[in-house]
Amino acid sequence: MKTAIVIGNGMVGACTALALQRQGSQVTIIDSGDEKAAASFGNAGHLATEQCDPLASRANVLSLHRRLFSRGGPVGFPLRDISAWLPFGFKLLAAASPQRFARGQAAMTQLLQDAIPAWQRTAQAAGATPLIRADGHFVVWESAASAARGMANLQRANLGTARVRAANADELAALRVRFAGTPVGAARFGNTGQVLDLPAMRQALARAFAVAGGVVRRAQVRTVGGSVTLDDGTTLTADCIVVAAGIGSADVLNRTFGAIPLIAERGYHVEVRMDGRATTPEGVPVVFEDRSIIIAPFGTSLRMSGFTEFSRANSPPDARKWQALERHAAEIGLFLHEGEIERWVGARPTLPDYLPAIGRSATHPHVFYAFGHNHLGITLAAITGEIVAALVGAQRSSADLSPFSLDRFT
Repeated sequence: MKTAIVIGNGMVGACTALALQRQGSQVTIIDSGDEKAAASFGNAGHLATEQCDPLASRANVLSLHRRLFSRGGPVGFPLRDISAWLPFGFKLLAAASPQRFARGQAAMTQLLQDAIPAWQRTAQAAGATPLIRADGHFVVWESAASAARGMANLQRANLGTARVRAANADELAALRVRFAGTPVGAARFGNTGQVLDLPAMRQALARAFAVAGGVVRRAQVRTVGGSVTLDDGTTLTADCIVVAAGIGSADVLNRTFGAIPLIAERGYHVEVRMDGRATTPEGVPVVFEDRSIIIAPFGTSLRMSGFTEFSRANSPPDARKWQALERHAAEIGLFLHEGEIERWVGARPTLPDYLPAIGRSATHPHVFYAFGHNHLGITLAAITGEIVAALVGAQRSSADLSPFSLDRFT
């Protein structure tokens, strides 16, 4: 039996640890224990198989000025963090070239095609099959012009395995009733999905990991190379080491790979307990494209997520973004009451080309990595775990991993 250390216990780390166990490894997870720090804690749970286009694109760069937070949009560049986002921005501009975008699009289309089946396999292994739904989502628009423009964009977009059609009259009527009459047009997606309850899924993965003999060690990792060095000076070794620590991955890998251009692309959410009323039409996520927000039903709560803030993980949160989310909620008929609301901010680990980093070290062949999933951490967690386990086991991968190698930044 091989031994494995997985650094990071967010959803990517947890799925990777379980996949390694399933192929026979004895696995130890090393994690700080701050569950809320993981980007997957605050995710909407949407399994976004339709998002094949990397966000590092010429179109997004050219339209950025219209989406700035300073102009009421969803994208923020806090001046205090300019030393983090300005160098990253130059690298993003280079990654947005048509040639690199086309390569990234092809790579993401391939990676996403097995995302939901991988989650179904992982959920089955964890005894959590009912927590995965694959019955789509809605995108809504609040003006006739934006609806026509948005539907036209979807019809010519590369959506991978996802499918889309205009919402029918009954669907649109249900959306209008639920959201204070605001939707004017809507699209109904198929072959996308949702993790219905992120905490419950996380608990199911943890239970399955423990039952299979897995160990979780609460510690901070200082460096990774031939071994793992903890902050207290302890050194640990294993047959394989997997770095899946989200935004913290760059810090522990810098000595092995050099500087990694990973930025904390922060997102915000508000969540409200609804006493059994937490639903959307057909119980699926709803994206308000004009507002750049997504609303996800989680049992007895609704979670509204939004914003892209290029920052540092430990920078103070910007309360104006929670206030903006709460204004959106009021305007679409979700009446929030102080005391019921939970507010969260977290750092999506993002690389300049908006592709994840999945692969192994050339200088330390027993060191593997899986991080940088930006907005797709939940979507890609299960398939990433399976791919890493296949790499560790020297099995043939289901995807071409060369576009995800960290060597692309050297």
